[in-house]
Amino acid sequence: MANDYKRVKKLTYWLLFLVLLVYVLVEAREFLYPLVMALLFAYLLYPIVKQMEKWGVPRLLANFVTIITAMALFAGLMVLLYKQLSVFLTDFPELKEKALLNIDMLQAHIDRKFGDDNQTNERWLRLQVNNALDLSGTAIANILLATTSTITKFALMPVYIFLMLYYRNKFESFLLRALPSDRHGKVKVMIDEISDVTKHYMGGVVIVILILCFINSTGLLLIGVEYAILLGIVSAFINFIPYFGTLIGGAIPLLYTLVVQGDPQKTLAVLFFFLAVQFTENNILTPNITGSRVNINPLFTILSIIVGGMLWGLPGMFVAVPIVGMFKIYFDNSPELQAYSFMLGTEGTEEHALTIDKILRFLRIRK
Repeated sequence: MANDYKRVKKLTYWLLFLVLLVYVLVEAREFLYPLVMALLFAYLLYPIVKQMEKWGVPRLLANFVTIITAMALFAGLMVLLYKQLSVFLTDFPELKEKALLNIDMLQAHIDRKFGDDNQTNERWLRLQVNNALDLSGTAIANILLATTSTITKFALMPVYIFLMLYYRNKFESFLLRALPSDRHGKVKVMIDEISDVTKHYMGGVVIVILILCFINSTGLLLIGVEYAILLGIVSAFINFIPYFGTLIGGAIPLLYTLVVQGDPQKTLAVLFFFLAVQFTENNILTPNITGSRVNINPLFTILSIIVGGMLWGLPGMFVAVPIVGMFKIYFDNSPELQAYSFMLGTEGTEEHALTIDKILRFLRIRK
């Protein structure tokens, strides 16, 4: 009876802790997510800073030069995107009318096909598309007219990155001083593993995004899609979100070509193009550039992205996977938590994996 009481008490404390943790994460998200994003980008820039320090460049100067260069590259890409968005927003009323005209033609074709003369049904599709276009136009305008709060948060990120890189040894020393000496070896191993996984993951993701910017924009230009560079860059940047990014990124130019341009042949070409891009990204680019450093199985990857989106919106979806990867490394190095590491990882399903040998064996059996 006493043991049951202790278990219930322990479970109650854990549930209370989780409720308070979620509350804090939601209420403090405006403060927390820029810090977490700055941490991930600090890991991205860390190899460059470390190499410059090996060349004899002082840490202060190495941090400053690296961050300024990264900001200049990012600013150049944002200026290009901003100009494209400005042109798109200027043309938006005309594009909206064109889209609604195409929708009216589609609705008329559907009504003739099914013999439906109900006026309410006739206006329903147009109303939904009109509302969606109004929302998208407002969203783009809000991006261009970013609030002071948003600008401040993103302006502070380079400062956070600089200080995290500058004080990185101090953070490690703090952890070693806060923990017993018999755990120092394990802590150093965890720090090294987290650093290695995160910097490779972030570096790989950025390289894949830049490659996709070029591939997507070039492909859409060759197909003849309007605003090909804008749509190509936007669809590539959404790939920062694993799994969902490719789907959402491809849906945007597909819907634009279908609804606004109203060209079924180009729509079909865009569909096949993004299927080829998805295959290339999933089977060639990401495995060879990013690799399988963040060894999280697809189920918990998707769940972590959904939870991250619920807590912090788009920034939460972006940071969810590397954060879960950090926790997995901690679980790997804690004997009492290795069961949770096994659950998060990809181990244990090797016998069910689809391989070339299994496919060939299956085909031989069928014959």
